[in-house]
Amino acid sequence: MIPAPPLKVITRHRDGQILAYVIDSNRFGRLEPAAVFRPRAGDEVVESVIRPDLERVVYTTLNGVVCLTRTGDLVWASDFELHSDVRHGHRPGCALSLDGRTVWAYRPDAMTGRGGGDQWVVYDADSGAVLARRELETVGHGAGHHVHPVDGSIYLDIGEGQDGSVILRGTAGADGVVEFVAYPWSDRCLIGLAPDGQQFMTVDHGQADVAFHSHPSGDVLFALPVEAFRYDPEDTFMEWSGGYLTPDTAVVTFGGETEDGEEWFRHHLIDMRTGTFSGGMSVEAAHPYDLEPLGDGSWLTEGPVRWSGDSLRVAPPHPAG
Repeated sequence: MIPAPPLKVITRHRDGQILAYVIDSNRFGRLEPAAVFRPRAGDEVVESVIRPDLERVVYTTLNGVVCLTRTGDLVWASDFELHSDVRHGHRPGCALSLDGRTVWAYRPDAMTGRGGGDQWVVYDADSGAVLARRELETVGHGAGHHVHPVDGSIYLDIGEGQDGSVILRGTAGADGVVEFVAYPWSDRCLIGLAPDGQQFMTVDHGQADVAFHSHPSGDVLFALPVEAFRYDPEDTFMEWSGGYLTPDTAVVTFGGETEDGEEWFRHHLIDMRTGTFSGGMSVEAAHPYDLEPLGDGSWLTEGPVRWSGDSLRVAPPHPAG
């Protein structure tokens, strides 16, 4: 068993390499890679996750899952049968469980022409043996994994393009039995889990509102439509981005166009204790999806650059005042 240290490891892909960055309490500003991994020759990496001890990487390609050591030795690989020559419109994803024992991989098989629906597969992280497999009824382009910070369950948000978004949750018990639960929505996008694990945040697929749900039931605690932020829903929408800045503060992102056709976006803060928005958040970002809240009061932007909560500039609740 790999103990989960109080460190978070994120990855970025650059120049054919997988770069690992460690998030700890004392490191801010532009981050430098703590480890560098080289994929196998010919592998085009779609998504990757690195073990907290920085000794192994797991990544997906369009046709499989691969696990390598830091020195580049192959630990295991799992090919997606049948091989697909479809290169666009599908992105397999992966995540490492909180205890490091399992790898969870999403296979968007329906879009690849393999036949059948998508799959969610659980692997033994050391051997690559398949522990569980969930046949899905989705036709997804890609999916985001979210690891629960307390109980270790895994949330999966599958994007089906214009058809909406499906959210599932998987749990692996101490007896090794894996259970899967599907939430009863097809129109909500999972944005993030609260750092204390008590709730999660979704945005309407039609981008009309944000909602906060109890974990694990999914019961809605409260929801805020675009109008609650004093925007006109006819010309302003919520981006599928944001998340929890702290357990008591969430970030929601708005976008729209000016009369001249120029695109704009703004970040706003929500006080989770009162269920009301509490101001704007000034962020040095070029894109609405550059902001990645880390749950401890800090956040990442492109680079990656980590910003301290001490640098948070709270603007008026609305551009108008």
